[in-house]
Amino acid sequence: MNLFSLLDQAATRYPQNGAVFLGEQQVSSFAELRTRSLQIAAALRREFAAGDCIAIMSENRPEYVELFFGIWAAGMVVAPVNAKLHAREAVQILEDSEAVAAFVSPKLVGALEQALEGSSASKCHQFVIGGEDYVSLFQDKWDGPISASPEALAWLFYTSGTTGRSKGAMLSHRNLMAMTISHLADMETVDENSSLLHPAPMSHGSGLYIPAYIARGARQVVPRSAGFDPAEFMDLCDVHPSCGVFFAPTMVQRLRLEVEQSGRRPANLRSIVYGGGPMYVEEIRKSLAIFGQVFSQIYGQGESPMTITGLRRADHATDDDEILGSVGFARSGVEVAVVTAEGTPVASGEVGEIICRGDVVMSGYWNNPKATSEALKDGWLYTGDMGSFDDHGYLTLRDRSKDVVISGGTNIYPREVEEVLLKHPDVGEVCVVGQPHPEWGEIVVAFIVADNGAAIAEKSLDAHCTDHIARFKRPKRYIFVKELPKSNYGKVLKRELREKLLALDA
Repeated sequence: MNLFSLLDQAATRYPQNGAVFLGEQQVSSFAELRTRSLQIAAALRREFAAGDCIAIMSENRPEYVELFFGIWAAGMVVAPVNAKLHAREAVQILEDSEAVAAFVSPKLVGALEQALEGSSASKCHQFVIGGEDYVSLFQDKWDGPISASPEALAWLFYTSGTTGRSKGAMLSHRNLMAMTISHLADMETVDENSSLLHPAPMSHGSGLYIPAYIARGARQVVPRSAGFDPAEFMDLCDVHPSCGVFFAPTMVQRLRLEVEQSGRRPANLRSIVYGGGPMYVEEIRKSLAIFGQVFSQIYGQGESPMTITGLRRADHATDDDEILGSVGFARSGVEVAVVTAEGTPVASGEVGEIICRGDVVMSGYWNNPKATSEALKDGWLYTGDMGSFDDHGYLTLRDRSKDVVISGGTNIYPREVEEVLLKHPDVGEVCVVGQPHPEWGEIVVAFIVADNGAAIAEKSLDAHCTDHIARFKRPKRYIFVKELPKSNYGKVLKRELREKLLALDA
């Protein structure tokens, strides 16, 4: 089944309903969205071939939706590019994906053109979104059948590239349909009176939820700011019905702080699905107190998009910190295990690498057989994440395998130390990393952002840690910073913190 069928069915059922909005303003109905997507498909097939890759490099815009479904209807593959990447990084993705065309927003086209000079991707045709070439796409009319092969590639999902060259996870129509069905089965109840807001990047997490909402006839709402402004987000929740959103944990925190400071609450907020980084127990408890039981958590990767485990809304109604600190249990259609380095399952409560399999898991990395063989073994995706199951099937993430601190031959999981430090009344944010040490192998270092600029004594932090965790897990060094470096998706960039350590000790 081609993902375009979701739009086709919704447009048949709800032709006059608003489908895409820019802020408060309707951009297209479902009937208009279907027509525009098919016109894009016709124009693309006139110039390119089925199976070709089409890139999108843009900040959040309403055109994302028609481009996704137009590219899929044409039997082509979409490769969204993070708009905050450097132009040279974007060119690397265009080169790797062998994209024949790229839809680029006006604000990014100049830098991209300059970076493309001398590149093997220099012949990639650029359509400026909203420009003359883009407008000309809507002169064609689709008159052919829609390819329905579920194994055909639909999306090349490029990793963030924060630790090196990006890899393109190959996601088929089957993979994305499995993700869509699992989301509707496990995480949210969506109908034609629902809205999906897009303050998070549509090139990644937020965009992956478009098919699920389109399938139910719900509207897509793109903020005029093209990003996350807490006050604007609340304005949109006041206007649009039954609002759902995908947030990184840091966005949840920013919205909570805005509500606490302004005393204003988003009127029609129905659901916040959070993921993409660690949500600490202290923060989710504060947010539950402010917003009520609107939260669901997902754990997934680009390689198994948004879908490995989940902590449902009902699971948040608990006093058990162990449950709130977990990432829930295996999603519908996904098998999850925790194994040793040799691939042997570990006992309940023991830590190992998280692996999963199911229809949602990618077929491999584009043009990268070595990385594919390392990630996919005997039908299982090896995530590189460390975790443990409890007796009830709840999975708790410990850390990325590469982030575990090994001190004196003992594994120390940074998240456990971070959870404790966040309970200190003067700590606003924290990130724990390992630093090489000649005697211990590594020592634990905590980067601390003080809450409201408070002055924190290291002795106070030491005493706090000693009261909550074993002494050997306590940080040997505290570094106070104004802010933690973060990616476009809200993930703390530990690589930059490690580089900062090297610079401090140089």
